[in-house]
Amino acid sequence: MRIEKLERSRHKRDRILAFLEDGTLLRLTEQEVLDFRLRTGDDLDEETLARLKAAAGASGVRTKAAELIGKRAMSSRDLQRKLQDKGASEAEARYAAQWLEAIGALDDAGYAAALARHCASLGYGPQRVRQKLFEKGVPRELWEQALEELPEPAEQIRRFLEGKLRGRTPDEKEKKRLCGALLRRGFSWSDVGPALRELGVETEE
Repeated sequence: MRIEKLERSRHKRDRILAFLEDGTLLRLTEQEVLDFRLRTGDDLDEETLARLKAAAGASGVRTKAAELIGKRAMSSRDLQRKLQDKGASEAEARYAAQWLEAIGALDDAGYAAALARHCASLGYGPQRVRQKLFEKGVPRELWEQALEELPEPAEQIRRFLEGKLRGRTPDEKEKKRLCGALLRRGFSWSDVGPALRELGVETEE
């Protein structure tokens, strides 16, 4: 297969366009051009062309992966799923994620810690944070380390109750509503009950 023309892309930095005689357009990086020593007029045999296409595909997936995490932090699992949704093979997506991890651009532990801090800023307790870590594909072995980023549950619950009650004693209906809200936020009853009693609110489990 003859390369009719090699041309630098006007829209993508470091992108080289290879126009083949059958009308195929290959989107390459400078690395593929150097690795395969490509020049206009080269004739590529079937094996070389197949290897070039595979290399170009992998480079394209890596570029897309970098673009995705540049827009929003995410776990390795979620990145690989998004890449596959955009047409990458499982192997290409996994390789792109591993490449980003190797250069320090993708870090599940750092992402888990940041996610835990964000959840804490929203007033979520440990159980809700665990749910979020699960939903975002963070490996379970990183959960406990991430949970260390959370303030003490008693401190979070106290702030929540003080903000809602402003010094007054809630009636039974409001007490149940506050307890329900805290449990839904991911706090356990073993933390909610003592925090209420500390504010002078008697409770029954």
